[in-house]
Amino acid sequence: MAPDRGFSARFWGVRGSIACPGADHVIYGGNTPCVEIRCGSRLLVFDAGTGLRNLGKSIAEDGITDVDLFLSHTHVDHIAGFPFFSFAFKPENTLRVWSGHLEGGLTTENVLRQFMAPPLFPVPVDIFAADVSYHDFSAGDTLTLVDNVTLRTTMLNHPQNSTGYRVEFGGKSICYVTDTEHFEDGPDQNILGLIDGADIVIYDSMFTDAEYPDYKEWGHSTWQEGARLCAAANVGTFVIFHHLPERTDEELDGIAAAVDEMRPGSLVAREGMILKP
Repeated sequence: MAPDRGFSARFWGVRGSIACPGADHVIYGGNTPCVEIRCGSRLLVFDAGTGLRNLGKSIAEDGITDVDLFLSHTHVDHIAGFPFFSFAFKPENTLRVWSGHLEGGLTTENVLRQFMAPPLFPVPVDIFAADVSYHDFSAGDTLTLVDNVTLRTTMLNHPQNSTGYRVEFGGKSICYVTDTEHFEDGPDQNILGLIDGADIVIYDSMFTDAEYPDYKEWGHSTWQEGARLCAAANVGTFVIFHHLPERTDEELDGIAAAVDEMRPGSLVAREGMILKP
């Protein structure tokens, strides 16, 4: 049984597109997306980027045997850690993997099977000893895991789609919204509906407003747009996430100062950070 830690989010990977270890990424981290959300004794994981490997070590120390892994989508930076998730190699464990973005007859299981197959990977998903199951839904569905944990979902604006999540537990809410590109003619109504009144919103802030014109149709947004959305939706804490690989610690410090002026209390995600609503 996992320890009951109330309701919290912990960041294991905060970087977008590709892992980027190095001296310029020590403070905020260089692992690709992976966020742990605790709902009492229930452990939910959002995305399987390279940060998932270190998460696997941590939950083994806690004696956790049951995990739900929710994928925003299956681009490589969001699943690169999946083959290295030590939790999945232990027969006493249960792992449920979910995604809601796939179309054209694709399923969560067949995409991950293709990923862990020659010539891309030397061993198949069947090497996992845990009880691993794969679950497909449609973005927009509401998922009820147990009586007191509900996930609302929505489709995001990203190449080959992505899913945004809102986790509701104990009268509080944490939203995970990445990878998505904002619209220039007004706020994304899907996102506004999802994050309305949320306590914490983790948002794809890969670019700045000044950079964005050079990266249109890349499927990513800006920290300024995230702040505007959170203001419009009466959100509690806005968290800048999915940092550009080239973004240095010094530059992220600068963004942290700028967002605090625009929306005081906002944060820049860094590996190891723990937030509670």
